[in-house]
Amino acid sequence: MDVRLLLISVLLGLSRAQLDGNECTKASAQSCGECIQAGEKCGWCTDEDFLKQGEQKSTRCDEIEALIKKGCSKASIEDPRGTVTVNKNQSLTDRTKDGVKLKPDQITQIQPQKLTLDLRSGEAQTFNLTFKRAEDYPIDLYYLMDLSYSMKDDLENVKNLGTDLMFEMQKITSDFRIGFGSFVEKTVMPYISTTPAKLLNPCTSDQNCTSPFSYKNVLSLTADGSQFNNLVSKQQISGNLDSPEGGFDAIMQVTVCANQIGWRNVTRLLVFSTDAGFHFAGDGKLGGIVLPNDGKCHLQENMYTMSHYYDYPSIAHLVQKLSENNIQTIFAVTEEFQPVYQELKNLIPKSAVGTLSSDSGNVIKLIIDAYNSLSSEIILENSRLPEGVSISYISHCKNGVSEKGENGRKCSNISIGDQVTFEVAVTAKGCPSNGKSETIKIKPLGFTEEVEIVLNFICECECHEDGIPNSPACHFGNGTLECGACRCNEGRIGRVCECSKDEVRTEDLDANCRMDNGTDICSNNGDCVCGTCECKKRDNPEERYSGKFCECDNFNCDRSNNKLCGGHGRCECRKCICDANYTGSACDCSLDTSTCLASNKQICNGRGTCECGVCKCTDSKFQGPTCEICPTCPGVCTEHKDCVQCRAFGTGDKKDTCEKECSYFSLIIKKKKEELPQPNDQPYINHCKERDANDCWFFFTYATKNDSTVEVHVAEELECPSGPDIIPIVAGVVAGIVLIGLALLLIWKLLMIIHDRREFAKFEKEKMNAKWDAGENPIYKSAVTTVVNPKYEGK
Repeated sequence: MDVRLLLISVLLGLSRAQLDGNECTKASAQSCGECIQAGEKCGWCTDEDFLKQGEQKSTRCDEIEALIKKGCSKASIEDPRGTVTVNKNQSLTDRTKDGVKLKPDQITQIQPQKLTLDLRSGEAQTFNLTFKRAEDYPIDLYYLMDLSYSMKDDLENVKNLGTDLMFEMQKITSDFRIGFGSFVEKTVMPYISTTPAKLLNPCTSDQNCTSPFSYKNVLSLTADGSQFNNLVSKQQISGNLDSPEGGFDAIMQVTVCANQIGWRNVTRLLVFSTDAGFHFAGDGKLGGIVLPNDGKCHLQENMYTMSHYYDYPSIAHLVQKLSENNIQTIFAVTEEFQPVYQELKNLIPKSAVGTLSSDSGNVIKLIIDAYNSLSSEIILENSRLPEGVSISYISHCKNGVSEKGENGRKCSNISIGDQVTFEVAVTAKGCPSNGKSETIKIKPLGFTEEVEIVLNFICECECHEDGIPNSPACHFGNGTLECGACRCNEGRIGRVCECSKDEVRTEDLDANCRMDNGTDICSNNGDCVCGTCECKKRDNPEERYSGKFCECDNFNCDRSNNKLCGGHGRCECRKCICDANYTGSACDCSLDTSTCLASNKQICNGRGTCECGVCKCTDSKFQGPTCEICPTCPGVCTEHKDCVQCRAFGTGDKKDTCEKECSYFSLIIKKKKEELPQPNDQPYINHCKERDANDCWFFFTYATKNDSTVEVHVAEELECPSGPDIIPIVAGVVAGIVLIGLALLLIWKLLMIIHDRREFAKFEKEKMNAKWDAGENPIYKSAVTTVVNPKYEGK
């Protein structure tokens, strides 16, 4: 990049180093207005002395906490906040008013009705909308029927629909109106036959049918059910050639011809009854019709006159018009086309599908069920949002159910008198190009009531109004002094507008940006603008260059434990300024000696020195954080056992050299071990238990006092093991032998008894089974032979 272009980009706040960091520093704002539009957390420091030498004007824009850390007082920070103002807040209608029937425009179902929002960029403004279904709310219902030949039997059942439906709907509302319209198809080939005879009677010769038509408004909305019956009874079936019908043309005209149909600003229901599919945008090409549907009313004498000129409307076009006119659609179709219209229902908000019997006999029940289903669901819809504005919803429905996202727009199973709340948040990102106020509207689908919201955008700070044009502080009046900084006039640049854009690069000016006549401009850490160094910004907004020649920074100081200045100081111009009780180039040397205290309250256990909060052991045998660990040293008790034994009892290995080797401690004699000092009595004490030559235990304590003197307390009372008691031992052994012998005899006797009983039982069994008990020798055979004459009959 050319140097001149780079310098200009720096002045315009587009340097590459500033494209990172938080949203406030990324914005490279040159004024307070630009700063507050960068994000919700951004503030602008208006203190004229805030900038240090070498810092850019955009340094004034940062997060509030960062500005305070940099030395800007809270009173000098511009940080405007958005507001919500309720302009119209009529109370929700509570059923009837003093028993008097209310007009539709006197019923309020959503609250509040008008608000004004002051939007700060990135800051969401939240408010609540409350909806309550009113009792006895008026209803307009328009019955749109397919009058092709296949609907002949359905027409007969619809002829009495007016009074019957009026009777049923009066259970829901006392203010009900009904209308009727019919449709067939576009009156061009190939949808209908255009032969003269077929134009008069499209059915067979034995059937009396009316001429084909696209859409006809038979009866505008009326409260007279008998009039509905009379007019519908006069209707005749017509016919067409193809299976799909031109119902979309009819729906469009019913929707946009509000005056002819007679729609009121009440609940609007459109019942679409058919037993066939539908044509949509593009199908008109079959008849040579290529002009898109214009979405306007073309009824003359209650007949749609432009079906041959405009194509069928698209589904999206219908959705738009139905939503704009608050019309809820009920598709009453036969079971065959149920899946098709179910898919259509998914594309049209606030619509329902019911299965029509073959002769439309269930149409009234279908309408009542569909109305209850539609009216029990509340769906909020907002108008088109201005650029950069977003909106979100949180629903608080019955039984404490809350939803967010798309489900936050709706509540289901709402009965008459039920009240639900929607939490709405509106957020703007920046200001619109024109900077003017915008108006959006929120309304529940299918209802005429709406909430008007005026959006005002906070694009400038309050201090902007107090700006001084052509201020002398801005280099002889070359800019406006506002919010503590100069906003330069066209063609001027610099911190105080001191240069013209034509002077951004000259050798004379660059010389003022070199330190000690060196070759580096602004120490290679900035750009020379009008003879003054403008230091570069770092990716990390906490890191910055400073100084007349950008020679200083706050991030190149010594580090300890991977922390700048050890985490115990601040970096100024590449040198650490340490906190109290810390020293060293990286502030890593603590002057606090509390970490060096040993358990005996001595520094490094008296065997080392404390340097930067760490013990340096001078005795090579000792180690550890406080020089208390000695792996090669015997235990305290074992080390002093012989001296304590010789001085207290006159025994032990050192009894002959006791006075010479064992005078290093003072000895205190106690009678019992319970009288020895406890651990809490002295700062450091060892309790010892040792054995003497007679296998007796003696007890003593060894303690080192703060003055390094040693004190030993010894208990006179010894614990010697006693000999075993022979008589109980012998008696126990003899008794054990006797008991064991008796037990063995008893076991032997028991086994013998069991064996004898088994043998006797076996003998008894064999005795009873012996054959000679029968009184006859089993091997004896008689000598007499008896012969029987087979012919002898006893005569």
